[in-house]
Amino acid sequence: MTLSTDNSATIADHTMVGVLGGMGPDATVAFMQKVIEVTPGEDDIDHVHMLVDNNPKVPSRIKALIDGDGESPAPAIAAMARRLEQAGCDFLVMPCNTAHYYWSAAQQAVDIPVWHIVERTLDRVAAEMPGARVGMLCSPALRKIGLYEGFIEPRGLSLVYPDNEDRVLDVIRAVKRGAGRAPATHAAFIEAAHDVQARGADVLVLACTELSVIRDALDGRVPIIDTVQVLAEDVVAAATGKAPHG
Repeated sequence: MTLSTDNSATIADHTMVGVLGGMGPDATVAFMQKVIEVTPGEDDIDHVHMLVDNNPKVPSRIKALIDGDGESPAPAIAAMARRLEQAGCDFLVMPCNTAHYYWSAAQQAVDIPVWHIVERTLDRVAAEMPGARVGMLCSPALRKIGLYEGFIEPRGLSLVYPDNEDRVLDVIRAVKRGAGRAPATHAAFIEAAHDVQARGADVLVLACTELSVIRDALDGRVPIIDTVQVLAEDVVAAATGKAPHG
């Protein structure tokens, strides 16, 4: 039997979302689960078609950006984007904040849109809480590279970070090694949240997708905007043409 090499046969007749995943694997699964949860569907066919490259072999963003001795993730991310485009995806998302330092490598590699999680998150904050002071719960790499700073001024927002950012990094690393539910991990996460609240934050932004995995550890004293939630809701709206649940 001869297999067809006509790529057009694999192109979906509905919106197909490509996910640049594996950064990390738990965060990718959490994103996919959130898309399912917010989809206004009654049967399988109502849900979003996602093609996921859950690639945990992308070089470490922490080693490259914080430690300074790691391989650049850019070539791997660009290669993933090309594979997903060739498979017929209509647009791409990357459920990892820190990886957006390499967003341009993905966008330059393809002709389809690569959504930017930072812009979408801050658009949501500005719409719901104009002029907010945003408490950032994230990898220290984000502050080091100024990933969010470049999008703040046009939206009339400001940022505040925890005093001890290494504590947040410890939490992120705990989630990556499967210890996200440990009491010590939750305690450190809550302490970091209280820190930015005490520094005047009007809203907490979970700007690392690992933190989304343990969002339920927080007490909700101030509003929380989860980058994974924002991305999932926007994906559902774009792919189904319907407002998401939630």
